[in-house]
Amino acid sequence: MLQALIFDVDGTLADTENAHRAAFNAAFAEVGLDWHWDVALYTRLLDVAGGKERIAHYWHTVDPAEARTLRAKNLALRIHDIKTRLYKEQIEGGRLPLRPGVQRLISEAHDAGLPMVIASTTTPANIDALLRTPFGNDWRTLFTAVCDGASVSRKKPAPDVYHAALRGLGVPGYACIAFEDSENGLRAATAAGIPAIVTPTAYTALHSFGDALLVLPHLGDPGQPLGQHIAGADHHWVDLAALSHWHEGTLFEAS
Repeated sequence: MLQALIFDVDGTLADTENAHRAAFNAAFAEVGLDWHWDVALYTRLLDVAGGKERIAHYWHTVDPAEARTLRAKNLALRIHDIKTRLYKEQIEGGRLPLRPGVQRLISEAHDAGLPMVIASTTTPANIDALLRTPFGNDWRTLFTAVCDGASVSRKKPAPDVYHAALRGLGVPGYACIAFEDSENGLRAATAAGIPAIVTPTAYTALHSFGDALLVLPHLGDPGQPLGQHIAGADHHWVDLAALSHWHEGTLFEAS
């Protein structure tokens, strides 16, 4: 029986990566660095989970000696703080819409009393900025727990944030379905024993999703249906009945 849903944030709830990339580039300019992350470079950098980690990784590739200095480490923290502020300014007020089906499915699960948890490696401020407009200032009440980048020391593909989510729920991984958009996210969920549905973005479309329960372009809505019929779904969008059907299939296969 399906007992809970677990949601990643960046790329999964909303297609956020262009906004993140623009905020990084603006932050670099603000501190006087001539760095510029274009789409191709940023796509590769997304293999490194976490904004602070991404900055440090890139610095080590362009100037390893400088990257090890205290100045670089302090500046990297400043860059990340500036980037977070700029990102929030970009998306606040609903300027970055949720992906098709996300708001509907979260509302359906809440109305049905199905517990939900956030399991993301992004910062708490980024999650709040994204969800405050579609769900209101008390959006946290929709979720049993909000596990973010500050909750664990190891980020995806390590399963730590999913283990934290399961502790918050008090249920085993096989009783849940996770929603992800990337290979690192899928690997994290799978390592925690959680079947996952993947909805890739342009940045993650070429990732490997062989272990996914299902790979879909998005979750679909009545006004923006999926382009194909999905086995087990009565409609051209993902609802709780379809999720329960797919989840029962995973339990049958496991037995």
